[in-house]
Amino acid sequence: MTAGALNGIKVVEIAGIGPGPCAGMMLADMGAEVTVIDRPVPDPEAAAAFAKYALFNRGKRSVALNLKDPDAVDALLKIIDDADVLIEGFRPGVMERLGLGPEICCARNPRLVYGRMTGWGQTGPLSHAAGHDPNYIALTGALWAGGSHEHRPTAPLTLIGDLGGGTMMLVFGILSAIIHAKSTGKGQVVDAAITDGAAYISTLLWGMHNSGQMTDEPGSGWADFGSPWHDTYECSDGGYITVCALEPQFYALLIQSLDLTEDPTFANQWDKDQWQAGKEKFRAIFAAKTRKAWCEQFEGTDVCFAPVLNFSEALAHPHNVARETFFTRDGIAQPSPAPKLSGTPGSAGVVPVPGAHTAEVLGALSLDSATLEKLVS
Repeated sequence: MTAGALNGIKVVEIAGIGPGPCAGMMLADMGAEVTVIDRPVPDPEAAAAFAKYALFNRGKRSVALNLKDPDAVDALLKIIDDADVLIEGFRPGVMERLGLGPEICCARNPRLVYGRMTGWGQTGPLSHAAGHDPNYIALTGALWAGGSHEHRPTAPLTLIGDLGGGTMMLVFGILSAIIHAKSTGKGQVVDAAITDGAAYISTLLWGMHNSGQMTDEPGSGWADFGSPWHDTYECSDGGYITVCALEPQFYALLIQSLDLTEDPTFANQWDKDQWQAGKEKFRAIFAAKTRKAWCEQFEGTDVCFAPVLNFSEALAHPHNVARETFFTRDGIAQPSPAPKLSGTPGSAGVVPVPGAHTAEVLGALSLDSATLEKLVS
């Protein structure tokens, strides 16, 4: 098998939840050697049974260490000495209290890229507060853009904040810093805050806001579901479809396909006074047929259409099957690595049982036999 694009890059990931482990998975999928430092588990059999569902750990080596033990911390520092990247997702100050802060790690390994994943960032008045995805994206305005005059602001679970503003920005920062370290020999700290990242990936929305396409009035623009031609509609069978015919040629095709060319409500795509009436007509039209019927009419055309699929349906859709967007291993369905690289394609590794590689990894360190036996056991 072709080596991944990140072959040779060594990553140490301190086990956490959400965006940090996802970043480690993405690096592993692209060929990096990722070693995740797990907590010792009180019930190994239960942990092994659950491990297959921890998809973010695929392709990683797992080492179980109790970081309250000074010998475990010393062993981890030896692992970090040979790493290119460290990923941690604790609240600010936790790694420092463990004796694993960037001052110590980067002094030992000057080329280390020290990736820090938090919700609010390492600094600022909220930096030590607890929070979750909707809290972070609410603060940046990204959640507000998910509402309209007809429904409260909502967003897909974890996608905009944890994984978009968090994981993707952490990976982007890490790869940028790796390139810099490779050319200069100097690593650096990557302070990836979900709030910063969620704001950053909202740049297109800010452009729309600044140009008047979106305002602080929810549902006043096309992008925040004010228009009839950008929305989700229920079908007669309870399924849903989406349309987003933004460009004039696509809008004209949609109106023509729905036999609405002569209806004055749709004569001017940008006549906001007609948008609400247009929505009501669209609701009645799409509710008259099943989702399958609309797919047969519109899928693959230029009306900018797609059915709203649940997870099980998404696995079986012909486009996703053709693209191998998902795969199933040991009965567990999961997304395939993306994007697709022509020369060094990504590859999803197996999910390890927590602590499966403890003896292997620690055995390669210069530890005395008594310490090694204690940490492995």
